[in-house]
Amino acid sequence: MKNFLFLFCCCSLLFVSCEKKTTSKYSIDVSFASEISPEKKDGRLLLMLSTDDSKEPRFQINDGLSTQLIFGVNVDDMTPGEPINFDETVFGYPYPSLADVPPGEYNVQALLHVYETFNLSTGHTVKLPMDNGEGQQWNRSPGNLYSKPYKITVGSNGVENVSVVMDQEIPPIPEPEDTEWIKHIKMKSEKLSAFYGRDMYLGAHILLPKDFDKHPEAKYPLMVFHGHFPSDFGGFRTTPPDPNLKPEYSARFDLDGYNIIQQQEAYDFYKRWNDPDFPRFLIIEIQHPTPYYDDSYAVNSASQGPWGDAITYELIPYIEKQFQGMGEGWSRFLYGGSTGGWEALAVQVKYPDEYNGCFAACPDPIDFRAYCLTNIYEDKNAYYYDSPHKKLEVPSHRNYLGNIQSTLRQGNHLELVLGDKSRSGQQWDIWEATYSPQGEDGYPVRIWDKKTGEINHEVAEYWKENYDLRHILERDWDKLGESLKGKIHLYCGDMDNYYLNNAVYLMEDFLESTTDPYYSGEVLYGDRAEHCWNGDPDQPNAISRLRYNTMYVPKIMERIWESAPQGADLTSWRYQ
Repeated sequence: MKNFLFLFCCCSLLFVSCEKKTTSKYSIDVSFASEISPEKKDGRLLLMLSTDDSKEPRFQINDGLSTQLIFGVNVDDMTPGEPINFDETVFGYPYPSLADVPPGEYNVQALLHVYETFNLSTGHTVKLPMDNGEGQQWNRSPGNLYSKPYKITVGSNGVENVSVVMDQEIPPIPEPEDTEWIKHIKMKSEKLSAFYGRDMYLGAHILLPKDFDKHPEAKYPLMVFHGHFPSDFGGFRTTPPDPNLKPEYSARFDLDGYNIIQQQEAYDFYKRWNDPDFPRFLIIEIQHPTPYYDDSYAVNSASQGPWGDAITYELIPYIEKQFQGMGEGWSRFLYGGSTGGWEALAVQVKYPDEYNGCFAACPDPIDFRAYCLTNIYEDKNAYYYDSPHKKLEVPSHRNYLGNIQSTLRQGNHLELVLGDKSRSGQQWDIWEATYSPQGEDGYPVRIWDKKTGEINHEVAEYWKENYDLRHILERDWDKLGESLKGKIHLYCGDMDNYYLNNAVYLMEDFLESTTDPYYSGEVLYGDRAEHCWNGDPDQPNAISRLRYNTMYVPKIMERIWESAPQGADLTSWRYQ
């Protein structure tokens, strides 16, 4: 027995001595300096590599062909001075692992997207990135920590013993100042504060009509311009373009001096706003960023809370009371493009009597049979076409000639690097955060597996019944039809970059089939027009996108004359 034990111990020691400890050839440590923050932090820790010296890596991460490299991990109670290690097991984009990064010289940078803890009224505790006045932009959100970039070399044998210290903090963003024409308000929302378990605010930029102070007797119709987070009221300028402005080239529109064109259009709008025959309106742009995106999509949702009710029943009446709005549904109008286009239509459908018309340009998918190029009800996988032998990825972005810049899988994998649990602050995740039921952990339930693209059809059915606007209209037309007659106007380019025209086609099929009543609106398409065509057949996107605030006014006025209730005020706001 003693001999057996001796032999066993010898073999064990031999096994231990022969076992080699494997160390990663890919190892980058990231920490933050106690001088920049002495407190522990929660959040998403991001490591970026770039071969482009033109700007910091944090400003070069995107879904297009020019993107640089990024890797991400969650951190809880990250302690100052204690490093977090990135190795080949950490998921990245566009390379899934550090082991896939080609040898070469790179600029390296790290950033901590800070999360805060929310105790929701649903009983869940979640960690989310609070907006800090930037509109949910992870790379420039005040309070986030980051490092200055420096060069490292990735060799054929990997990269080892690299340390990155975050010793910078993104500073606060100053609030916009009131002017004669543009006012800014911020109000606490009781509905949202109750849901999130902390004070939550809604904001808006209000463009006042000419001689507002001289007409206390006037009551004004309200135009709600929906869209992404506005830092201030855009496209309004009281002076001609700056004479010394250096012309800038717009790659999107292939136009030289597009910055000058923008200033000229803003000045032209100011002059038109002051024309004697121009109707006097209030125009507002809403600030409603959530912990999931730069805006809430203006509807109630399980994981984001009652944003629709907060905007329609708290913010809108607050603005109308303070700035002489009529405060009646027949005098309110909705418009916007892309996200704003979906919001305009969704708000009109969800609150049919509170608004008198929507003008929705290039709306996000309004029929989930055409969720861009995915049918979430019938397709098994969002990332790949169904084929027994061929693996073909579903594209997500094209130009007007059909050239592809990205695929659905690539865009979703970028989001997964930026944040799990729908917390990337990007497009696919906000649709999920808005449309999905709330999971047992308090976060939105995935519509599909973020890694593989496999669709969850139970979640798809929830989306269908609550946010598929075409389905809701078809299901409830007998109840909604009379309230929506004459209110729905849709515009989209037939070569929309994100294939949004496909859902508009399906919506048009339903609208044209309506009877008792017929929908009595309009659906128009721009020939070879990209995102975001908004209904002007005479101007290119580059120009028409700068004219939202005037282009629908004739249609709004026509709607007012034909639908205003008897005895409505049609004169006090028509002064010259």
